[in-house]
Amino acid sequence: MEWSIQEIARRAGTTSRTLRHYGDIGLLAPSRTAANGYRYYDQDALVRLQRILLLRELGLSLPAIKDVLEGQRDPSVALRTHLRLLEQERERIGRQITSVRTTLHRIEEGEELMAEDVFDGFDHTRYEQEVTERWGREAYERGDRWWRGLGEEERAEFLGVHDAIARDYGEARAAGLGPGSDEVQEIARRHCAWLSVTAEVTRPYVTGLAEMYVSDPRFARNYDRHGDGTAVFVRDALTIHAQHRLPG
Repeated sequence: MEWSIQEIARRAGTTSRTLRHYGDIGLLAPSRTAANGYRYYDQDALVRLQRILLLRELGLSLPAIKDVLEGQRDPSVALRTHLRLLEQERERIGRQITSVRTTLHRIEEGEELMAEDVFDGFDHTRYEQEVTERWGREAYERGDRWWRGLGEEERAEFLGVHDAIARDYGEARAAGLGPGSDEVQEIARRHCAWLSVTAEVTRPYVTGLAEMYVSDPRFARNYDRHGDGTAVFVRDALTIHAQHRLPG
């Protein structure tokens, strides 16, 4: 089966002139040229054109694309490489969408923005070394696999649950409730349930994380934007919950 240059140009979202240029520079030769000069392309040419368009999307110049194609003559191997790059790009865009949605939500709710919020989701691997040092390589890889497996809406929903928990802590503190009160301990229970999605929730894990909420300014700001002192309030609530409700 073969297609005319006009058909291929229309389906690929390009022009016949561009395809002729690709042929002139040795990048995409037609599989056949009819007596009237019309160019036709077979399946192999279609696959090569797809690879050209993918590499153009990645920002490569035409000479660079030609070198790549000459160096990768097995189309299956090349397409697997392209597929991996596209999946990585899809994941990157998905993280950016989640970040923008979080930012939009906080703007509409009148909440203060932090740089960590605005750029959260652009590169979650920036915590790789820190998580590995604190809780081990297995803990990081488990959380990383889980996060990568989520869809765009699932990521936004997961972050939204934590936003609600943090807001409830702030409101409870403002209402004068103590960290050991039944109402606040229920928030701490929800918090631990949220944490359990990516980690084994034990007493040492939760108390260590609670301390980090206060000692690490990045985390403290996430809670203190709901009222100064909320991070300390969260630490105390989680510590009480861990001591009485979680295994050692």
